[in-house]
Amino acid sequence: MAMTVEIRDNKLCIEIDMQKPEPSSSGKTLVVASTKGNVVTSVEVDGKPVTIGLNAYIKR
Repeated sequence: MAMTVEIRDNKLCIEIDMQKPEPSSSGKTLVVASTKGNVVTSVEVDGKPVTIGLNAYIKR
């Protein structure tokens, strides 16, 4: 999973690779992009790193 994060024009911009749809742990959705948990980024707000947890999915 490759992810880039930056702040542009006061907006948090996240770019993440898509993956082949795979069932979520519950089986109710198909995950198409995920950080697979929380990821600390190099982007900082008030001197502190931003942590991102992202799941993108489609309904079955």
